[in-house]
Amino acid sequence: MSDAIKQFFIKNEPYYRQVADEVTLYEAAYSVRMPMMLKGPTGCGKTRFVEYMAWKLKKPLITVACNEDMTASDLVGRFLLDAEGTRWQDGPLTTAARFGAICYLDEVVEARQDTTVVIHPLTDNRRILPLEKKGELVHAHADFQLVISYNPGYQSLMKDLKQSTKQRFGALDFNYPQADIETEIVMHETGIKADVAGKLVAIAERARNLKGHGLDEGISTRMLIYAGSLIAKGVDVHAACHMALVRPITDDPDMRDALDAAVTTFF
Repeated sequence: MSDAIKQFFIKNEPYYRQVADEVTLYEAAYSVRMPMMLKGPTGCGKTRFVEYMAWKLKKPLITVACNEDMTASDLVGRFLLDAEGTRWQDGPLTTAARFGAICYLDEVVEARQDTTVVIHPLTDNRRILPLEKKGELVHAHADFQLVISYNPGYQSLMKDLKQSTKQRFGALDFNYPQADIETEIVMHETGIKADVAGKLVAIAERARNLKGHGLDEGISTRMLIYAGSLIAKGVDVHAACHMALVRPITDDPDMRDALDAAVTTFF
């Protein structure tokens, strides 16, 4: 096995709390190498799920955090100049296709549409990646799978996946877990007691009800883990909530007051 791919294996089991049948469905999708699309709000566990599945399937995972400045060359590779002259360097997508990794394009909707079209030949029966600058046609390894994620709540006419892209993928919907499961997750990840974790989840539920009524997004599970981690380190619970839950999601004074009041109600 190439040293280029060994570093992408996940050695330790990531903690993932199964909510429904998403693990079984993903395993079935991987068995036929179906490209997968994970849809859900930020911080709800999409990335952790992919990490867990890569560990469970014993496959390397190459993750790309997509952004609007990302070019096709950032994905497939480019020629570089060094002391010995010009050499080709594979991008993360090409590396994954060559060596049979799972390639995870996180928040793919952030990338330009002219960039994301390079994945099309890999997501149908061809399973190929043309490297036009190099004049090479990469046939994807039998273990290769492409996974993308995005937050439908942020989509717009200017920022959405083309139907020609969406229809190449199977899809799993993710959301924030039910209160008892989310409480269990926060307890496990932070070490705080059940009653404190439950109160943090209750605050998050209040905030999520305000989505579209002053908040663009609610408080995520990730943010609850941040707050719980601070509390576990001895930070005052109100200060921890203000820093990890309230301040990051809004600058509106009235909305901050409303969320601060929710914190005071539960603590």
